Amino acid sequence: MSNSTLFISIAFLIVLSPIFSNRTKLPLAVVEILLGSVALWLGVLDSGNEVFKDLSKIGFFYLMFLAGQEIDLKRFKSQKEKIFKNAIVYFSTLYALSFGIYLIFDLNPVYIVAIPIVSLGMIMALINEHGKEFKWLEMVLIVGVIGEIVSISAIVIYESFIHFRLGFDFYKNISIFFIVLFLIYYSFKLLNIIFWWYPELKKIIMPEDDSKVQSVRISVALFIILIAIMNILHIDMVLGAFFAGIYIANFFEHKKDLPHTLHKVGFGFLIPVFFIYVGTTLNLDLIFGSDIISHALLILLAIVSVRIIGSYIAYSSHLNPKETFLLALGDSMPLTFLIAISTIAYEAKLITQSEYLSFVVAGMLSGIIIMSILNFLIYYIYKKR
Repeated sequence: MSNSTLFISIAFLIVLSPIFSNRTKLPLAVVEILLGSVALWLGVLDSGNEVFKDLSKIGFFYLMFLAGQEIDLKRFKSQKEKIFKNAIVYFSTLYALSFGIYLIFDLNPVYIVAIPIVSLGMIMALINEHGKEFKWLEMVLIVGVIGEIVSISAIVIYESFIHFRLGFDFYKNISIFFIVLFLIYYSFKLLNIIFWWYPELKKIIMPEDDSKVQSVRISVALFIILIAIMNILHIDMVLGAFFAGIYIANFFEHKKDLPHTLHKVGFGFLIPVFFIYVGTTLNLDLIFGSDIISHALLILLAIVSVRIIGSYIAYSSHLNPKETFLLALGDSMPLTFLIAISTIAYEAKLITQSEYLSFVVAGMLSGIIIMSILNFLIYYIYKKR
């Protein structure tokens, strides 16, 4: 399939997906995944196309970039004691329960990392549809942000271990990763001091009169530079995109229209390409011809169950029972990172193709089933009042 034919097909799917979403009442991201899957089955798309694959990666990084822009560090700082105390309880519960499931059912060690893994991808799609008007949804975002960093750390440690075991390179990779986190933390402190002393710098970098769209250019440049730095250091590039968004949101808050502009660019083109590509990673004939779906449903059940228990232990004192349940569901859509961790394990020959596909389908089903249930519950609980 030629690049021209492929991208004409993608363009049609991008245009059609909002129409299908409005007609079916399914979340837009879910529709894009389903259309991508059906398009592959019909032979309209080719998931092996390298340009398509690379563009989808950019879309995923951009999604993480937008996720970073949702982080208000001042609010984090004012509530950090409460936020981090609850987060420690929550994630300790997730990992403890996952370890218990691994032992009881004699599973592959990858399940210890995969079941508690958190990804902001579908959380951002949920927030894009409903905003942050609900207290539990804002809490989902906070849990997602902390969980994203915890999950990236877990992926880096797991990937380093399976490649180097406990050798010198393992400790070198882990050290570089945590040194980068340390430097990012102190870069925020340094920039805070610089902008406190020279507040006019903000408006020089991103002027109020932005007829030459300098603010967008600076944002995209920072996005690219931080991704490139992470790539050079052999660290998950998602981290660079995520922190680029945090920089933009917290140091250039005077640009009120900038996040809205960057969201339009992302959700209008780049991010739909990513979700469509995710849909093309599924071979429907292979999936429906085996026990992969039943295995995937068991994985999804484990993902949801540990989060429900963790949410009620950590957050029931801050939210009512309904909101706590919605929080658990909102955190139960680790689509992108579940695919990432299963790909690492499969390429290292630690799991079979059947197990790999089960993880991918579980990630897909988490986006489709959980997102649909959440939309129904949001309508039933809030809109019907």
